[in-house]
Amino acid sequence: MTSPQSTTPEEFDVIVIGAGPTGENVADRTAAAGLRTVIVESELVGGECSYWACMPSKALLRPVAALADARAVAGSREAVGGGALDPAAVLARRDSFTSHWQDDGQVQWLRDTGIELARGHGRLAGERQVTVEGEDGGERLLVARHAVAICTGSRPVLPYDVAGLADARPWTNREATGSPTVPRRLAVVGGGVVGVELATAWRALGSEVVLLVRGGGLLPRMEPFAGELVADGLRDLGVDVRFGTAVTALERRAVDTAGATDGASAADGRSEVSLTLGDGGRLTVDEVLYATGRAPRTADVGLEQVGLHPGDWLDVDDSCTVLGVDGAWLYAAGDVNHRALLTHQGKYQARITGAAIVARAQARPLDTARWGAHAASADSAGAPQVVFTQPEVASVGLTLDAAEQAGLRVKVIDHDLGAVAGASLYGDDYRGRARVVFDLDREVLVGATFVGPGVSELLHSATIAVVGEVPIDRLWHAVPAYPTISEVWLRLLEGCRG
Repeated sequence: MTSPQSTTPEEFDVIVIGAGPTGENVADRTAAAGLRTVIVESELVGGECSYWACMPSKALLRPVAALADARAVAGSREAVGGGALDPAAVLARRDSFTSHWQDDGQVQWLRDTGIELARGHGRLAGERQVTVEGEDGGERLLVARHAVAICTGSRPVLPYDVAGLADARPWTNREATGSPTVPRRLAVVGGGVVGVELATAWRALGSEVVLLVRGGGLLPRMEPFAGELVADGLRDLGVDVRFGTAVTALERRAVDTAGATDGASAADGRSEVSLTLGDGGRLTVDEVLYATGRAPRTADVGLEQVGLHPGDWLDVDDSCTVLGVDGAWLYAAGDVNHRALLTHQGKYQARITGAAIVARAQARPLDTARWGAHAASADSAGAPQVVFTQPEVASVGLTLDAAEQAGLRVKVIDHDLGAVAGASLYGDDYRGRARVVFDLDREVLVGATFVGPGVSELLHSATIAVVGEVPIDRLWHAVPAYPTISEVWLRLLEGCRG
């Protein structure tokens, strides 16, 4: 028996495909302007960030930082002693942050905001047309008067050249942030943000963690010293960090109650994974996490119906209008456009996208000049990012290498964060480093990186300086409070003026 098909098109002003933070913000903007908006979602309303990325990972990492902060100061150090984190309590708190993987609250927010929800898989079916295939196989046809926005995010990439990978059932960020138990032994493959954060979290919860990195350092998109200090921090936690290490094969094997292994299923479901390394060595763990990159979730959203290639990142202009599609009706915001794979930047793009959709719907011209109301200029000026490891890393704008590659004439100013009075109050043996990249011709900062406990709280001031292009002579008069870690700005600005 076939499920009934919708024969009558349903008309809306705006259709948003993807109900993660980016899609929700696009829909919020258009609905607030009086445009009838529907959002299409095949999984949980709230998206990757709410259930499998930002929220659960930071819920796992915050207890790690809180315990480290307590141990850093005499007095509180004695109070916590050598105690370890309570894994059950940490995982229970993590579960509460994800609403136990239920989206009732998010769905209620949509209702309260006046946004309609279409449950199912959305695909473009032509100009301003989207089909929605429901879980029961039924299909609806939605038609947009003004715009369709693709906000489907990204997915983890698994390598194609590792023998046995599919049968080994490796973790991605989803399994790694949602595991109900702590694996005794965990291998993490990849030295980017996801890899180092989750290595930090699971090691602190009691796993024996080995971090396998093909290259020679961590966090390759950041300043080299950031990766070096994070590697030191991971080793201090007890993580086995190995550089120049490739994985060539995986094999998951059942483990019986006596500890023997074979290829069959164990009666109690226990298993382990054997990794073959590039140098011929072997490593056996209970789980292996691959954190080796992201790809756009565009393989099955109907791009071929509008002349685009399925699976590609979507090229957009600064208003997030998709290039190569006539009529300025198709938009792409968030990870799918590859401008900045960060939740906060996706939400920023969503605000720009929503404003552009509303302006066009009201027949108003777009202001796409740099820093205009309909231009996502901050993507190129400087996307802020925090890595919640021990120590933290906070960065915005260009690294020294990126600035030089861009042909800028720059000066770099480094400072030891541990030499700042406020840092000594934060911890008795505070270790950290700060760097700014100063454009000598325009006399503005174009990049900043901080590494150390608590440096995430320095990031917004740096973002304002970089994105706002505040002249150094004006920035000199922004006086940091004493005694705080922000005092480092005095030393960095002295270096710029010297």
